[in-house]
Amino acid sequence: MSRGREDAPASRARTIAAIASPAGPGARGVIRVSGPRAAELVRATTDAIELSSRTIAAARFHDGRGTQPVLVLWMPGPRSFTREDVAEFHLPGSPPLLARALQRLIDLGAAPAEPGEFTRRAFLSGRIDLTRAEGVLALVVAHNESQARAARSLLFGGLESRVAAARDALVDARTLCEASLDFDENDTGHVPRDEIAALLARARERLDDAAGFESARAAPSDAPRFVLAGAPNAGKSALFNALAEDGSALVSPRAGTTRDVLESTLRLEGASVRLLDTAGLDTATSDNERAAQARSRAALESADFVVWVVDASTASREALARASSELGASPRHLAWNKVDLAPAPPPEWTRELGVESCTPVSARTGVGIEALRAALARAVTAARAASGLERETAQRHRATLAAARIEVDAAGRALAGGDALELAAEHLRLATEALDGVSGATTAEDVLDRIFARFCLGK
Repeated sequence: MSRGREDAPASRARTIAAIASPAGPGARGVIRVSGPRAAELVRATTDAIELSSRTIAAARFHDGRGTQPVLVLWMPGPRSFTREDVAEFHLPGSPPLLARALQRLIDLGAAPAEPGEFTRRAFLSGRIDLTRAEGVLALVVAHNESQARAARSLLFGGLESRVAAARDALVDARTLCEASLDFDENDTGHVPRDEIAALLARARERLDDAAGFESARAAPSDAPRFVLAGAPNAGKSALFNALAEDGSALVSPRAGTTRDVLESTLRLEGASVRLLDTAGLDTATSDNERAAQARSRAALESADFVVWVVDASTASREALARASSELGASPRHLAWNKVDLAPAPPPEWTRELGVESCTPVSARTGVGIEALRAALARAVTAARAASGLERETAQRHRATLAAARIEVDAAGRALAGGDALELAAEHLRLATEALDGVSGATTAEDVLDRIFARFCLGK
């Protein structure tokens, strides 16, 4: 657990509110409130709810014009994410209704939350250290599974625990150095240098462990994998040939032509991505078909982005809803193929299917191919932004860990060379300060501002 910063009380002056659910319509939207007036706001906007302890209660939310059904999650401080009183209002996921509910809370005295303010309050109160806060941010912007894994390892405290172990060893060594300053070697209070050296060795091991963890966590991933997926005969192979620089997939009106995962290079916005064509996902009837679909599902599991290819001439709302579950959790773009034979899908279909965007295309005539390239390029740009954040975060961690290691090595040389223990203790103090920069205990305010300014509202 990290220590709260000196400016933590100032963060509690305002009660803040923001929409915490993703933008756009959905089955449910969430408004989060944190601060000393949270209970007052719950009572002012809902039916009577008992707020003496943690609770979940169904009620009606009074937004000033009417009422909405609401599920209220009440989390009194200090047993909450921010250590303040926190309320979440789970409402119908209509953007206008959410906006009206948020405005009602603001009219009653809540302040609109700044980007990242909820997580910053958790950091300032000592609920999380800075590495975990960075993990929250990295997870929010992660655009593929490798970025999400790297973010989760920070969020779950992988680096924090290792830094804390290294810091404990440094403090123990420094304590022994300073305890020996008032004694000479013949006094009972004197600590032998080899005992201090053993603690330094332990500190080096802990630092190396933290540095190794960070290097493995933030290892650069391969070029993003864009996987073409969909039902048999949706036109995936034809689209693969239209997009790829060296597309050579066999195209046939007969379903099940593609058996192996084909791969080619696609250049988007100056970046190279891996484009994969897969066998159609359907009920397999033969061993070969089952093997082909197993390879398709393996490709989907490792996909950074899924291009869901749909045959516009045969698509139905019900079939698409069933097929959606086959595609995994990767971000997906709907390529509505064969628009030379059928129109584009109704907008409500694409909203229901959870796709990030939709492009009507015809792999046969070339209609929409450039628009599809542009849509995929935007996905690459988003992935690059997440990668840039990860590189910056990893660079900060590695630089501070390296600075701590330099000071520990200097302390070891001072100890081995017979120098005064004051010198070794000073190097250990500087090493501890460097580690506190990783956790955020001594991180400069302008650095914190830059980190938390990148958060979206409601986080």
